[in-house]
Amino acid sequence: MTKSNDPRIDAYIARSAPFAQPILQHLRRLIHKAVPDVEETMKWSFPHFDHHGIMCSMAAFKEHCTFGFWKASVMEDPHGILQRVGETAMGQFGRITSLDDLPDDAILLAYLRQAARLNAEGVKLPTKPKQKRKPLKVPGFFKEALAKNSKALRAFEQFTPSHKREYVEWVTEAKTEGTREKRLATSLKLIATGKSRNWKYERK
Repeated sequence: MTKSNDPRIDAYIARSAPFAQPILQHLRRLIHKAVPDVEETMKWSFPHFDHHGIMCSMAAFKEHCTFGFWKASVMEDPHGILQRVGETAMGQFGRITSLDDLPDDAILLAYLRQAARLNAEGVKLPTKPKQKRKPLKVPGFFKEALAKNSKALRAFEQFTPSHKREYVEWVTEAKTEGTREKRLATSLKLIATGKSRNWKYERK
């Protein structure tokens, strides 16, 4: 045990399936061997390892484990391991069901040290381009309901695009006709008062 061992990860491994425990323990040992000052933590309910930021993570499921590097997209990949990201499971090693599914220790150690170096050097992940949202299309039944309520119509026309979208999506995502009608009626009442769909959570 080292001072950076997180007891929450001990508990996570202990309650994992028997097949998963040696896999998680092995990965953990390699991570500490490669980066002695690595810090353990739990994020999103599964183990993460930080070194100047998130470096890598592992997780156990009912029938497989996963392991992945936070900055895999900018890492050098001499063994073609990182090309497998997202193919069959999260992470870069697919579905890990035994230690045999992992690369040789020397290979993993090299990748771990590279990941630590990228963080230490402050290398950033490329920013994802913002996707343009499709223009809001108000369905006919929604327009007809607004047309019958002049107060709601005037208020709706003054809403920002995001506030309009909140109402339209909430109503149109209803799974049954009855639910849609109820949501539409509720929407009209709120719109008529000038309130946004999530007015309760807005800062005053």
